[in-house]
Amino acid sequence: MNTLESEDSFGLTVCHKFPVAIERGQGSMVWDENGKAYLDFTSGWGVTALGHAHPVVLNALNAQAAKIMQNPNSGFTYSPVRARLLSRLQQVLPGGLTRVFFANSGAEANDGAVKLARKITGRTTVIAVSGSFHGRTLGTLSLSGGRENAARYLPQVPGNLFAPFGDIAALENLMSDQVAAVILEPVQGEGGVRAQSGEYMKALEQCCRAHGALLIVDEVQTGFCRTGTFFAVDALGIAPDILTMGKGIASGFPFAAFAVTEAVAAGVAKGDHGGTYCGNPLGCAVADAVLEYLLDNSVADEVARKGGSLHTALRGLQQDYPEAIQEIRGKGLLFGLQLQSDEQVMNLTRLCLDRGLMVTPTRNAVLRLIPSLLVSDEEIAQALEILRGCLAQLQAEQRSDVAA
Repeated sequence: MNTLESEDSFGLTVCHKFPVAIERGQGSMVWDENGKAYLDFTSGWGVTALGHAHPVVLNALNAQAAKIMQNPNSGFTYSPVRARLLSRLQQVLPGGLTRVFFANSGAEANDGAVKLARKITGRTTVIAVSGSFHGRTLGTLSLSGGRENAARYLPQVPGNLFAPFGDIAALENLMSDQVAAVILEPVQGEGGVRAQSGEYMKALEQCCRAHGALLIVDEVQTGFCRTGTFFAVDALGIAPDILTMGKGIASGFPFAAFAVTEAVAAGVAKGDHGGTYCGNPLGCAVADAVLEYLLDNSVADEVARKGGSLHTALRGLQQDYPEAIQEIRGKGLLFGLQLQSDEQVMNLTRLCLDRGLMVTPTRNAVLRLIPSLLVSDEEIAQALEILRGCLAQLQAEQRSDVAA
């Protein structure tokens, strides 16, 4: 029985799968079990920030695993590597975020942030934004996009409201003295790479302050240099009460965190939160090594430069293939191509895969490009060449179907 047959026979399939079994990776490249090479512009949903098998990650894993991977009575005991990571995070976190709790995934970080916001404020309502995605726990799924996301899971988590994207007046109308927090992504990922404006974010911050609600910014996908600054809020001039992190924080190792202000931390008591693997030494060692690399190599500046060039090139593709691409959205090395339909997205994804480029199909007819932060200019040029060829083929196939 081959790999595909084994997974189909025994694995619980919950998503569309492409007929390719990836065996190994190096940098921005991956190879399937038959030896075919692919340029990876997915980064595993934005996780492998330094690419695949980066020595920084491998060395940190090996060195820490040889010492200890999980502390006895983890959380009840101190850890040198956890202390080192906490200190390093203070170099990059937005001002005012002075306390950090570690988690295993972005969904857990968001779930913990919302849970603590309700506990600290004593309020029940949380406002999210239409099109958002905050995770797949029951709590975070009920705050993702709209109630239809949680409709299949009963009972639904109560107490959540949704404001239209970018509409500060509508959000203000939802505000009351029962709102514990507003949670949103500065750039929506699953929602189609839609960025909130600086004006909106500043007005939102003022609205939260006026009503005593906490502002939770979900930077699970946008954090750690993805948008060309260490965090997306760095370019927006706002001060969240809670900021959640994940994905690129440990470049592929499952790890996440949320950071809070001293005022929020003062409302957290012993026993309010926890987790078996939260802040485990192995994850802390990898995250610390990744942060050190990002800082020492000015990766955010390089991402901003490469992202600017990629944006210009993608706009050129939009002009050349208007029948496919309606809009280009993104910043840094996170881009979304708005196509005409979900079917078109899947067809383009398939064509790219056939030609050796892996991209991320996204709901609402969006194709996402999320390369490694260390992707080279040559690899970007190669990806654009493949994408151009696939768009030409897609256009030809569509015209052929119409003629038939």
